[in-house]
Amino acid sequence: MKYFLSISLLLLFAGTTCMATKEPSYKVKKADGDFEIRQYTSYCVAETFVSLADFDDASSEGFRRLFRYISGDNRSKADIEMTAPVTASRSEKIEMTAPVTSTKTVDGYLIAFVMPEQLSITTTPIPSDSSIHIREIPARRVAVVRFSGRWTATSMEEHGQELMEWLSKNGLKPAGTPVVARYDPPFMPWFLRRNEIQIEIEPSQEP
Repeated sequence: MKYFLSISLLLLFAGTTCMATKEPSYKVKKADGDFEIRQYTSYCVAETFVSLADFDDASSEGFRRLFRYISGDNRSKADIEMTAPVTASRSEKIEMTAPVTSTKTVDGYLIAFVMPEQLSITTTPIPSDSSIHIREIPARRVAVVRFSGRWTATSMEEHGQELMEWLSKNGLKPAGTPVVARYDPPFMPWFLRRNEIQIEIEPSQEP
């Protein structure tokens, strides 16, 4: 069974130089070596669904859309500060067809930028691109395993399995899908990179 179902990343593209310097606020509720339970506050994201099956292609397309948005392609013509991480979640979009009883599914990825903490759902600039939507992520409790190394599917799977086993050992059950979080640009040496697998747990499951 695959636990590598969602991915978060920070990307640099040709002609674009950007590095996130901030991330959503949280408090560490429990620390156990490389594992943590964190309580995140609510925050807003700008997100876009990319109906491409290939992760790299979907990430690149979503990043470009969202980078244009924070670079002024919004109704306020405002530049928005970059934060970390950028998230790309495996998603299945349901598209309605005619008649109403007919539907089809399109696999793809939901790419999202975390908005700066001073922006709320009502103050975040409205995107000019109709494929981008603003959404509030509610406060939540998240289990995390932190590690360094190269960004390979095998590494992500192994650490995802470690986190699931740690949850089981501690009597905790996941309430969402695992997310891989990348906080560093590609030029960061692999042994210095900050990587994480994150998964939401029920608030009642307090350590």
